[in-house]
Amino acid sequence: MATSMDELTMSQLGSLRWADMRRRVRAMVDGQVVVDSATALQVWEPHRVVGCYAVPASDVVARLDNPQQTDAAAEHASILTPDDPFALHTTTGTVYDLQAGGRTLRGAGFRPQDPDLADHVLLDWSAFDEWREEDQTAIGHPHDPFQRIDCLDTSRHVVVTVGDTVLAESRRPTLLLETHLPPRHYLPREDVRMDLLVPSDTVTVCAYKGEASYFSAIVGDDIVPDVAWTYTDPLIDAEPVRDLICFYDERVELTVED
Repeated sequence: MATSMDELTMSQLGSLRWADMRRRVRAMVDGQVVVDSATALQVWEPHRVVGCYAVPASDVVARLDNPQQTDAAAEHASILTPDDPFALHTTTGTVYDLQAGGRTLRGAGFRPQDPDLADHVLLDWSAFDEWREEDQTAIGHPHDPFQRIDCLDTSRHVVVTVGDTVLAESRRPTLLLETHLPPRHYLPREDVRMDLLVPSDTVTVCAYKGEASYFSAIVGDDIVPDVAWTYTDPLIDAEPVRDLICFYDERVELTVED
């Protein structure tokens, strides 16, 4: 029987998983390198969909301090995202503080009790000021080696409406495909009723696309909050959607026809 790769990936969600990053990884605190490794791994604790960097203990320049043995959390959501704190560990191991210069990074290190990872320290992304893969700054979270983005020109007819109001209509969208996420259609501004969109204060960060700024839609007397977004300075993989507008399919009616 054939195996669905999506189903295979999800079937392993409850396992402790790792992958070789095959790149130099560094972490900074106050402008100083406190982690520097050419043999970094990415490690997913059980139930985590986004992994963390893990490096040999010898590659941690900061001092590992105050070891505390911890058991796997007894209660947690079935799927853990970056919104769930690093301190929520789902496998047994030892938690460490990192002494970096004059700062103490509380609980920023974790050594799982696993023979394949016993020499490695998992690191809390949010505890550090900056991360670099080779010489490129990484944002949001570690890059998943099994995740990618494809940006494809298409001539499909896309119409975006809220009620009877047409917010956009385009026959030249860019289709953005991101592993494990819904397909998104990015539209030229000329095909969008920009007069019905107002900038909001919302900003989000994607590790693969960059920083997104948002728009709300004015439809009659109603405001539909954060209905669309754009990347004005995208990362290299998302360069084809620079300045294009993408709508939340879940907050509008979006139809796509051949």
